[in-house]
Amino acid sequence: MAATSLTAPPSFSGLRRISPKLDAAVSSHQSFFHRVSSSTRLVSSSSSSHRSPRGVVAMAGSGKFFVGGNWKCNGTKDSIAKLVSDLNSATLEADVDVVVSPPFVYIDQVKSSLTDRIDISGQNSWVGKGGAFTGEISVEQLKDLGCKWVILGHSERRHVIGEKDEFIGKKAAYALSEGLGVIACIGEKLEEREAGRTFDVCFAQLKAFGDAVPSWDNIVVAYEPVWAIGTGKVASPQQAQEVHVAVRGWLKKNVSEEVASKTRIIYGGSVNGGNSAELAKEEDIDGFLVGGASLKGPEFATIVNSVTSKKVAA
Repeated sequence: MAATSLTAPPSFSGLRRISPKLDAAVSSHQSFFHRVSSSTRLVSSSSSSHRSPRGVVAMAGSGKFFVGGNWKCNGTKDSIAKLVSDLNSATLEADVDVVVSPPFVYIDQVKSSLTDRIDISGQNSWVGKGGAFTGEISVEQLKDLGCKWVILGHSERRHVIGEKDEFIGKKAAYALSEGLGVIACIGEKLEEREAGRTFDVCFAQLKAFGDAVPSWDNIVVAYEPVWAIGTGKVASPQQAQEVHVAVRGWLKKNVSEEVASKTRIIYGGSVNGGNSAELAKEEDIDGFLVGGASLKGPEFATIVNSVTSKKVAA
């Protein structure tokens, strides 16, 4: 779905309620984005982001750019075969970790036909070892099919299925203990943003992961504002960046500076081939978790290749 602008933007001033959880350095950094975003609304991908020229890759973190495609509950054997064919023929930048997450019933088909250049992820996993849990998928089963990652805490699991923060944290801990990487999703609903609770919500979700996991070594954090998922409404580059800065600040304060630096913080929420390059220019956006656009091979390749926007001219 194409990105759209709102004619009457919600009250985003609430996003900038400064949280005491941020350390002074992060608060100082974010004050710049407060001045920028105070006049910003939900925008289309045509909005531009200006920054001083740099001669380096524009990433605040030290991790490799990461792009995941969440296919959700979409596809048939035939449509997925076509999508895999398109991905196999695509030219992808080398310095990007690329992952796709098919529906469970098609994982084996995708694994057996997709290029090894792209890793496979599950869309969810059970909180412990498999057994008498009707309808669930175990970490062991995902590994048996060749998955290397699993998406946990997606807003559709939180707000449609009703999964709670603590339960999601336990699922992440189990997946990590069994050797799967975790794409840990966080994000606020529109009413939480308007109430000035964006940081509080995201920090609480991060804390639930942090309280449960033994290490952050194999975790990618995906910030996905719920109001932007599948709606065509996209956070502006500045709006996304300010939350990513806050997330990195939380990691620095509550885990370690090393973890804050190396943890990839990716953005999701109506990302497409038209807006990914501008979003990718922001220093704390380390990649994307893509929904609908990941079902189109050429467009997904464009998003993967938006990593080139990081390499700005000196």
